[in-house]
This record gives sequence, C-alpha cells and structure tokens, in this order.
Amino acid sequence: MRHVADIPHPAVKITLLAWNGKFLLKLEQGNLEQTYKVAELDLLTGTDAEVRELLDEEFLAGAIERFQAMRADLQAAFDRHELR
Repeated sequence: MRHVADIPHPAVKITLLAWNGKFLLKLEQGNLEQTYKVAELDLLTGTDAEVRELLDEEFLAGAIERFQAMRADLQAAFDRHELR
C-alpha cells in the first residue's frame, strides 16, 4: 500500500492511499474510520487528482453525518451491554 497524500480538512483526517489498482480514501474522526475504495478503471485518467474531486462539500457533509450515526450506534451498543 502506498501513501499518496494527506488531505487537510478541519473536521476529518483524510488519507489517500493507492493499492492494487485502487485508490483508498480513508476518513477518520476520533476512534471511527470510513474507507472508500475507488478503482482506477472507474476514473477517466486513473489519477489521484480525480479521486480528490470526489471530496466535495456534499460528500464530506454526508461522511461527517455518518460519523455521528456511527458514534451513536456504538454508544447504544455499549449502553445495551452496560459496558460504559
């Protein structure tokens, strides 16, 4: 796996990786992580510049909302099992 870039964002740590004919967009917030795999063949030129275009405002807003839902789901599981 090759590290391509760290992409700055105020609310999410974004890492772009390349591996096995795919780009991986790794988004992290605290102890949670989302990874999106994008095949090079699904892009026009297969470059990381195209993958960066996916990180528009709408995509990132959805990902941040998803982190909130993930955090709520995890907390609910802890609560059900009285682990916290």
